Amino acid sequence: MLRFNDIIYGPVHSRRLGVSLGVNLLPQGGKLCNFDCIYCECGWNRDGRTSEKMPDAATVTSAMEKSLASFMQKGERIDTITFAGHGEPTLNPDFPQIMDATLELRDRYCPDASIAVLSNALTLDRPGVLSSLRKADLPILKLDAPTTAFMRAVNRPNVNVTVEEIVRNLEKMEGDFIMQTMFLTGAELDYGADREALEAWLDIVRRLHPRRIMAYTLDRPAPSEGLGKMDSAAIRRLLRPLLDEGFDIQIN
Repeated sequence: MLRFNDIIYGPVHSRRLGVSLGVNLLPQGGKLCNFDCIYCECGWNRDGRTSEKMPDAATVTSAMEKSLASFMQKGERIDTITFAGHGEPTLNPDFPQIMDATLELRDRYCPDASIAVLSNALTLDRPGVLSSLRKADLPILKLDAPTTAFMRAVNRPNVNVTVEEIVRNLEKMEGDFIMQTMFLTGAELDYGADREALEAWLDIVRRLHPRRIMAYTLDRPAPSEGLGKMDSAAIRRLLRPLLDEGFDIQIN
């Protein structure tokens, strides 16, 4: 299981984000998420329970400034400041204040870096979350499943939500976001084996028309057994209709 013991970690070399400085807004050493995905590299939610609290805006800002100042002094390059960590970063109630502070620190210490947020989009209806995500250079919002039944099987939300509700919230981004989808084999939702599910997902993409699609597959061990990595060529074949329609698709 992937765990970070600091608020700021890395930088790590990301296949999608380059040299990425990670920011964990969730309890250190634990996991907190409103999804419990079968493929999550941080493991099951039940194994990440902790008495630790989420860091507040002042604590995060202090840690980030210290780290960015150090990298600037060393002349080290940062491509992306990435909110990810052990679960859903927008669950931190100080997320809007933290985003504003991050924008200021980025402009001061590494103005060429992008700010990315990896989110499952379940909190877009919370005060301040939507507007904060729209301030990020790279709001990367997950949508793995085209139906609520598949979402419950693959993402296992711990809140009562439907895919249609998530899609309606994503429409508020007006296409100015990056849509991220996991492609698996051996799972209940295998787009290579379920043409009807694939067509439904393609229709959602057309409806939302995100500025980019990140289609990715397993990179680290998953908590659920029997899941497999989908070959990038196979993903490309599945997404050929969107590629032919001019969608910007990044396959990893």
